[in-house]
Amino acid sequence: MKLFDLSGKAAIVTGGNGGIGRGIAVGLAAAGANVCIAGRNEEKNERVQREIDELGARAISSHCDVNVEADIASTIAATEEAFGGLNILVNNAGIAALNAPEHMTDEEWGSVIETNLSSVFKFSRAAHSSLAKSGGGKIINIGSMYSIFGSPFAPSYSASKGGVIQLTKSLGVAWAKDNIQVNAILPGWITTDMTAPIKSDMTDLYEAIVARTPAGRFGQPEECVGAAVYLASESSNFVTGQNIAVCGGYSIC
Repeated sequence: MKLFDLSGKAAIVTGGNGGIGRGIAVGLAAAGANVCIAGRNEEKNERVQREIDELGARAISSHCDVNVEADIASTIAATEEAFGGLNILVNNAGIAALNAPEHMTDEEWGSVIETNLSSVFKFSRAAHSSLAKSGGGKIINIGSMYSIFGSPFAPSYSASKGGVIQLTKSLGVAWAKDNIQVNAILPGWITTDMTAPIKSDMTDLYEAIVARTPAGRFGQPEECVGAAVYLASESSNFVTGQNIAVCGGYSIC
């Protein structure tokens, strides 16, 4: 067994066209996987596909709104057709709504819960038979530091990501019999389009985050790749229902 070798494996990365998702998609491809970039923005999907192509790896792109079950089904079908099966699913797509709980609307609450939590369940459920048919596989859910902390300015985000941890554990227990390992990565503060407003518009919060983080900085999307490759590979065959914090020490302070 070659540890961390993903040669011949087929992966779907939702929200794989930017930020952490892009970093993981490119990282899985560099480790040998064939990758489907699933996202709503086709231009961005194709840009990452070309980036992977330039590595000499194989990639496809699929227009996919993770809240639309028909899109989920077509993305899985396209992956199977292109690569002969499905071995790895990375549930990365997510959104945030910044608002105090007393001012948050039902629409803001519902859209975040639907995208960040319900879609993880729906995509995993849809992928189950494909993963089982391949003899087993890996599901990697992308949580957050706010999976374990409360947020006064993004309560729906925190609640959704907390739910991801419990869903990860539940699926890990349910599907161990199918040789499907389900784990989560909990990124800390990573430099992405989603966190950009923290640095530009919420400077007090940005400075407090950096001061609390032992590494003394925000992370980069590529720094989540190691954990993803580990959890996608045979190295983690006896690991399921677990959470790996990639946070520069933020979660231990």
